[in-house]
Amino acid sequence: MADFDEIYEEGEDEEWALEEQLLKYSRDPVVVHSSSHVTVFGLSNKFESEFPSSLTVKVAPEEFKATINRVNSCLKKNLPVNVRWLLCGCLCCCCTLGCSLWPVICLSKRTRISIEKLLEQENNRLYHKLCLHWRLSKRKCEMNNMMEYVILIEFLPKTTIFRPD
Repeated sequence: MADFDEIYEEGEDEEWALEEQLLKYSRDPVVVHSSSHVTVFGLSNKFESEFPSSLTVKVAPEEFKATINRVNSCLKKNLPVNVRWLLCGCLCCCCTLGCSLWPVICLSKRTRISIEKLLEQENNRLYHKLCLHWRLSKRKCEMNNMMEYVILIEFLPKTTIFRPD
């Protein structure tokens, strides 16, 4: 039954159908997993730098590796500090009723935010021009029920500048 008191814009249904069609035909994102065994609150200290074959036409392997190296250097700089604070926090956890783990949580959040900012800079510099979007995403591990952070490389739909009517 139609809602008679609802106001519709003329092109709203067409835009919604177009967006739905673009999402239907968009490709699955490329997932870059971690390649190390040291993980603190889901963040590992290194991501795989192997070039995925699904990005062959979109981006140069050198650009991909340069971005992954920037992310890995950020992790390499911050994660050892997080591990030290985690060890100290675990040793003092009983005495402080868990409050000694707060510095590790804050440092992990700061590391995650710095990686997200780095990926946003890379997106603005290069990848949005290539219709790609890099982001950090939390996913369930394939081997166990733990959560880990992965880098998702999503394919953006091309926007038309001129549409003849």
